[in-house]
Amino acid sequence: MTSSLEIRETFLKYFEQNGHRRVPSSSLIPFNDPTLLFTNAGMNQFKDIFLGRERRPYTRAATSQKCMRVSGKHNDFKDVGHSRRHHTFFEMLGNFSFGDYFKKDAIHFAWELLTGRYGLDPGRLWITVFREDDEAWDLWHRQEGIPAERILRLDEADNFWTMGETGPCGPSSELHYDFGRSPLPDHGECDLTCPCGRWVEVWNLVFMQFNRDASGRMDPLPSPSIDTGMGLERITTILQGRTSNYDTDLFRPLLDELSGLCGNDYGADPGDDVSMRVIADHARAAAFVVGDGQYPGNDRRGYVLRKILRRAMVHGKRLGIADPFLYRLAGSVIEAMRPAYPELAETRETVARVIRREEESFAGTLGEGLRDFNERAARLKAAGERALPGEEAFFLYDTRGLPLEIIEDLARENGLTVDEAAFARAFETQRERSRRDYASGKIRQEVAQTLFEGTTDFVGYDAAGPVPARIRAIIVDGERAEAVSAGERGELALDATPFYAASGGQVGDTGRITRDGGRARVLDTIYRGTAITHLVEVEEGRLETGDAVTAEVDLAKRRLTMKNHTATHLLQAALRQVLGAHVKQAGSLVTPERLRFDFTHYAPLSPAEIRRVEDLVNGEIWNNSPIATSLMDLEEAMRSGATALFGEKYQEKVRVVEVPGFSRELCGGTHVPATGHIGVFKIVGEGGISAGVRRVEAVTGPAALERFRSDEELIDALQEEGRVPRQEIPALLEKLHGRVRSLERELGELKARSARSAIGDILGAGRDIRGVQVVAHAVPSTDRAGLRTLADELKQKLGSGVVVLGTPQEGKPALVVMVTADLCGKIPAGGVIKRIAPLVGGGGGGKPELAEAGGKDASRLGEALDASYGVIEEMLAGAP
Repeated sequence: MTSSLEIRETFLKYFEQNGHRRVPSSSLIPFNDPTLLFTNAGMNQFKDIFLGRERRPYTRAATSQKCMRVSGKHNDFKDVGHSRRHHTFFEMLGNFSFGDYFKKDAIHFAWELLTGRYGLDPGRLWITVFREDDEAWDLWHRQEGIPAERILRLDEADNFWTMGETGPCGPSSELHYDFGRSPLPDHGECDLTCPCGRWVEVWNLVFMQFNRDASGRMDPLPSPSIDTGMGLERITTILQGRTSNYDTDLFRPLLDELSGLCGNDYGADPGDDVSMRVIADHARAAAFVVGDGQYPGNDRRGYVLRKILRRAMVHGKRLGIADPFLYRLAGSVIEAMRPAYPELAETRETVARVIRREEESFAGTLGEGLRDFNERAARLKAAGERALPGEEAFFLYDTRGLPLEIIEDLARENGLTVDEAAFARAFETQRERSRRDYASGKIRQEVAQTLFEGTTDFVGYDAAGPVPARIRAIIVDGERAEAVSAGERGELALDATPFYAASGGQVGDTGRITRDGGRARVLDTIYRGTAITHLVEVEEGRLETGDAVTAEVDLAKRRLTMKNHTATHLLQAALRQVLGAHVKQAGSLVTPERLRFDFTHYAPLSPAEIRRVEDLVNGEIWNNSPIATSLMDLEEAMRSGATALFGEKYQEKVRVVEVPGFSRELCGGTHVPATGHIGVFKIVGEGGISAGVRRVEAVTGPAALERFRSDEELIDALQEEGRVPRQEIPALLEKLHGRVRSLERELGELKARSARSAIGDILGAGRDIRGVQVVAHAVPSTDRAGLRTLADELKQKLGSGVVVLGTPQEGKPALVVMVTADLCGKIPAGGVIKRIAPLVGGGGGGKPELAEAGGKDASRLGEALDASYGVIEEMLAGAP
């Protein structure tokens, strides 16, 4: 049997032997491409080449590209598990021609590889072409000898590819494999357009030969290109003699390991098989996404990863797996894939920690969410309903943290559907404002980018000014203008500039642009496409398109920024030495005042670790090491050990900034000539910003000196106020903390005694509702802990009944509901709290016997408590 490793290597080696450059897979996290959530095709990393924006030293390429399809039209998420051929993560084998060969060679390469190197039976391969592509039809028929009856002409929907509404496009040709019979029982003869499973698309060849304009007209491209894609999972299924991707060596070891964890054999139960396929697929996806530096979160990619992990956890619970387990499977994925992706091995510990932490943090929420869903499902089925209302689905999504796809899975298992239209309305209402703001900002960016064409000659490495330049273009209020006058703001593009445009975490330069009779203050410098533009406020006269001007950077601020940028490089190197090689940059901000560095790590830095990092950085500063910069080929720079921002797309020539023997990074920013210019380095903040990502904030030079002075003044004030020597300040603070804790305990005991003294009055004010004793009462002087204690005592006194207590708690009301065990089935505490908490502007939840909530409007506390009687009466009226 041919292994998937051999299949992948055969593909890449075949194209290498045919003059192609073997190009490594790009990251799953697209760099600087907001149109993509994840890399979803082999051509993504070559997009700028196809669009004519970038040139590379090769015209033929072959890749095995990591891909994710979880959103938009390329979205297989819902099918995963239920289908034996769809995945979230997959590998796309592809060969590409950038104005080199075209249809003739592309078709020949595909046929020769499949039938020659892979040895597929030619009689099982069928071809589709675009209905008008006579050239492709003839090449398949006459050049490769395929019978006419096995070449089908299909419409544009099936065999015509476009990058967007406008731009490069062209016909495509697909190769399909015939398994010989349908997996469906009693299924008659069919052709490759039938979705029964007998046929599978193996390879798609895209012939990019036209450019479509806004009117829909298509003109021939001057250099037609080729973009192809073949799923590794599908070709492996065929070559290993299987009919399901999950029966190949890419998945079977994971399924076997999963069987050991849950005690269920794969193939023994159709329902369990769906869950096992979901888990195997999602474990692969999570391992690669986390390995590429993305962690679970609530924004875009982070949420997709969280959704994948949570869906797998739900299916794990269905299989009876109670403890964290996905992190183990992800480790097995890394071990299995390391021959093809050796860089994965470096992330193994990172992947395990990030995934396990997410599993542990979601475990409690998952239990509550499933209980809540099951209660709703039981109620709906008892009432004969067949759809989960969209508003309830949104509550499960927004409050319980269950992604919509998980809710749909659970609904399907219970014979229910989800009202997706109502869910979408609730979701849209919540996000309307943020979407409006984003859209307007995007439009402004696109307008400005089209007005500023070409590139700007940046001369700022060698000179901060004054630099002679000429104004190429002006924008005022989003529109092209011929001039900008005193009191107005606008954007200027120059033919040459010393101003550094914000990028790589470094903020843009400020300064002045002047001419005789005109002066403008530069507020910021940014990129618009490849042009550098200057955001200016004109202070005197006017500036016009075509004017000869002088550009001068605010050198004092530039120098402070340079100190902080070089210090950021030293910081990253020091963090890697102290914490380990898993540390990778996840973001940065370099300003004249301070620096901020985000990086992958899983725990807070200890005081000792912070000191070690500071010592390493300051030691290098005091060495006064010279900073070396050089231009290198990208491959040479990576071989030299230079650190790159993972997922960033670099040109073939890159700038390398090196502190000899300590740090070497790819960087286009501005730096001090030697580390001694930084002066001193001090970390002023450290904390977590998301799962697996930490942030360090630091200051250097004058800002560090100011921080030292501020700290000294604070210590002097404490010393004076406490009337103790500075070395005794910690002991004094501990003594004061102890006294405060003691007083808080005494106050709590006083409040508890006061509340207990009123137990008789509270019980006396209770009501009998359908034979159930219900107490609902406001307790004015206590906190949430005191409320729980009092509620528990009241519950014990009742023996059987419901206790609902509330306290205004200094304007932030709190509610507690307790129900005795004999009544939990009829009056779940969580159900009561969910109905009354919104009246005080809050929300909450809990278990059937105990639920709590907080709110914002203490003035309606009495209304909420009174409402509890009606809620409980409704529950009892509807109870069996």
